[in-house]
Amino acid sequence: MSVDNRQTASTMTDPKISAYYQTRAAHHGVVTSDWLAQAQAAVGWGGEAEKVGEGEKGFSVVDEFNNWRKQPHLAEAVAAIRALASVIRSSHATTMMELEIELKKASDSLKSWDTTSISLTAGCDLFMRYVTRTSALEYEDFNSAKFRLLERAEKFGEISYKARRIIAMLSQDFIFDGCTILVHGFSRVVLEVLKAAAQNRKLFRVFCTEGRPDRSGLRFSNELAKLDVPVKLLIDSAVAYSMDEVDMVFVGADGVVESGGVINMMGTYQIALVAKSMNKPVYVAAESYKVPSSPFSLPFFPKMFQVLLSCDFARLYPLDQKDMVPALRPIDFGVPIPTKVEVETSARDYTPPAYLTLLFTDLGVLTPSAVSDELIKLYL
Repeated sequence: MSVDNRQTASTMTDPKISAYYQTRAAHHGVVTSDWLAQAQAAVGWGGEAEKVGEGEKGFSVVDEFNNWRKQPHLAEAVAAIRALASVIRSSHATTMMELEIELKKASDSLKSWDTTSISLTAGCDLFMRYVTRTSALEYEDFNSAKFRLLERAEKFGEISYKARRIIAMLSQDFIFDGCTILVHGFSRVVLEVLKAAAQNRKLFRVFCTEGRPDRSGLRFSNELAKLDVPVKLLIDSAVAYSMDEVDMVFVGADGVVESGGVINMMGTYQIALVAKSMNKPVYVAAESYKVPSSPFSLPFFPKMFQVLLSCDFARLYPLDQKDMVPALRPIDFGVPIPTKVEVETSARDYTPPAYLTLLFTDLGVLTPSAVSDELIKLYL
């Protein structure tokens, strides 16, 4: 049986493949289109989207989102922001209240499309806070208020789109000639950072973990090779073996929690543990829209989560690896797996702030302890 056939059979027998993995599988081209189509059909993904708007043909915010997502360099959250801006543009609402209800409905549709995506949820929430600050009372008529709303939406989309370039610029002082950088997974932000360093004629080399099971590291190494950056591909289990040659670790993030910890591709936590034990700095590159507006925005609810209602400023939520709702992915070992053998299929892990050195964001270079302060400023 071929690898593709084994993957298809596995998917049809275990249909619990999250949209999180399907999204990234489609972007990175790590599975066949036939396999992906059957996986999507198995979970009912890509079915009829709820229509938003009352045009003759209707308007689907999910369809609009998927159209934007087809652009390879556009992040998922930015695609959502662009789709929500289109909701305003196509709306037939006649009052601000109707328009805000329509936006909220569209935002909820996008968040439910992939409940495990932290950046998608956070991007939608931040968009709603940013855009709906406009009050209809500030303008003489509704059309003026709607125009201002659309203006703010498009501006927010542009700011979010430029976030990667800002992060790349801020990180350049930390990359020095002759350094060796370890990266894990395929992060567009980290790629932009390294691309900027190469364009600045910095001399460095990169160690890329393979990133099993989807081999995202292999694709990342191919992108670096196109830039003529010296790159070595490591098997995932060779991280500790190679760490003494590494000067710094650079990773992306699916989400940044208020404590300053990050949720990212499986394996990030153990890499950070090894780096910490060998006194190697771990840098995280992440856009500000990947920070959820509140713990309730996260696609999981930690069992140890505590909210001190008497002190609004004190929000504590110790995270355990098992607190997260797993973003499941298919795993092919190349040989049949006995039915009595359980396979761990989670796609992400949580890295506590104690193992991180700095976070590069479009808000600035932050220590993990400063994330909470910036979060307060961002959502005020």
